[in-house]
Amino acid sequence: MIVVSNDAYQTATPDFVAVAMTSNLTLAPYSFVISSADLVNGTLNRPGRVRVDKIYTLAQFIVVTRFGRVSPNILGRIRQELATLIG
Repeated sequence: MIVVSNDAYQTATPDFVAVAMTSNLTLAPYSFVISSADLVNGTLNRPGRVRVDKIYTLAQFIVVTRFGRVSPNILGRIRQELATLIG
């Protein structure tokens, strides 16, 4: 999962909004591949596919581990793919 909700949302609610990320690299619409090079901190065990068409609202308390933080460029790409999806 990649959290896409902002701090204000997460402070006001017990939830967060995220898009899916999978280790299955099979091409899928509204998705793209990222690797550890796309993180500003942390590492991924292997490249993963971000699935912008899989959006979830989840409770913050279920977060067990944080693997890193994606770069602003990746967040921009998520926004761009989402705009294409709902455009």
